[in-house]
Amino acid sequence: MQSFPIAPSDARPLWVMLPIVLVLLAALLAVALSVLGSRGSRFEISAEGLRLRGDWYGRLIPASQIRSEQSRRIDLAEEEGLEPRFRTLGTALPGYRSGWFRLRNGDKALLYLTDASRAVHVPTTEGYSVILSPADPDAFVAAMHSLGRRP
Repeated sequence: MQSFPIAPSDARPLWVMLPIVLVLLAALLAVALSVLGSRGSRFEISAEGLRLRGDWYGRLIPASQIRSEQSRRIDLAEEEGLEPRFRTLGTALPGYRSGWFRLRNGDKALLYLTDASRAVHVPTTEGYSVILSPADPDAFVAAMHSLGRRP
């Protein structure tokens, strides 16, 4: 019996695969971070404003930029104009949408949305609104309204 090893290949085709593998790994990491963000997101209201914590889109929206008295609980099935229509820079997984979206009425919104029937709409003075799903929407709206009454 005679045995012959395979002839060595030109390694250049393998280098073409490296960017593809890196892009796939980055996409997998982005999805994993979004899933973790969907479970660990929280919303903090303080004298500073509204702090969104969770995934890529977390930030502090200063109290001076929030129209806190106009904050209200919404059901997106009944508020067709506020329904997210197009994702411009965000995450859309089953049961979780976060990031920047265009609404049906054409407005821009920052979403942290898990339950469209128990959402809260928070308008800002900066040309966008925030739509989010706190565990207790009524208490969240009450806290937002009290933010507007603070000196």
